[in-house]
Amino acid sequence: MNQVQVIDPMQFAHRFRNAELAELALTHRSAGRPNNERLEYLGDAFLNCCVAELLFDRYAQASEGELTRMRAALVNGRALAEIARGIHLGEQLRLGPGEMKSGGHRRDSILADTFEALLGAVYLDAGFDAVRAVIGHHIEPRLAALTRSGKDAKTELQEWLQHRSLPLPDYALVSNSGSEHEPIFTVGCRLRVPELLEFFADAGSRRAAEQQAATKALQILKKPGSRAR
Repeated sequence: MNQVQVIDPMQFAHRFRNAELAELALTHRSAGRPNNERLEYLGDAFLNCCVAELLFDRYAQASEGELTRMRAALVNGRALAEIARGIHLGEQLRLGPGEMKSGGHRRDSILADTFEALLGAVYLDAGFDAVRAVIGHHIEPRLAALTRSGKDAKTELQEWLQHRSLPLPDYALVSNSGSEHEPIFTVGCRLRVPELLEFFADAGSRRAAEQQAATKALQILKKPGSRAR
């Protein structure tokens, strides 16, 4: 089995006091018992609770249906797997031989479940405030790019433009700076609606910067009196 490495506290936003909890959270059921299934159950509950709280506080005018759609967009398997890849969980998983050979360290479902298990481990390691802080650290950047329709900003921008038979946006990496552990990506979003408009955003990943640039574009395009409406 592959060796479990220490979770980087700079990337994960928590330093485990009990290293055995972190190791257990990284142990898939294919590696035998004990494994992370119980921690995953616990982490899933805290994730849904804390994301619901974030959305409730952020969107005071949103309906129950809008809040539910936004929460689903933030905590689905694909979204959690992206977070897991961003902190290199796949490289640290403890898998059985079959899962290792079949590429389990790249599978969305395993990565998402492991991230939830780590949240459960954080709660046992340091309590509710600690797990809330970790969830906020990883969800807030995605929350900023989410629309009340439950779609991410890039998807909504593309649909908005297609509905008006306007050209789709072009995204380009402007610069990549910062350190290896805290990179800064600057991305530009260029539109012709019909005049040329450009929007720029900085974030810790290129994907997040693209989403934030798209969010800025939507805010301008949807503003009352905008010529593009």
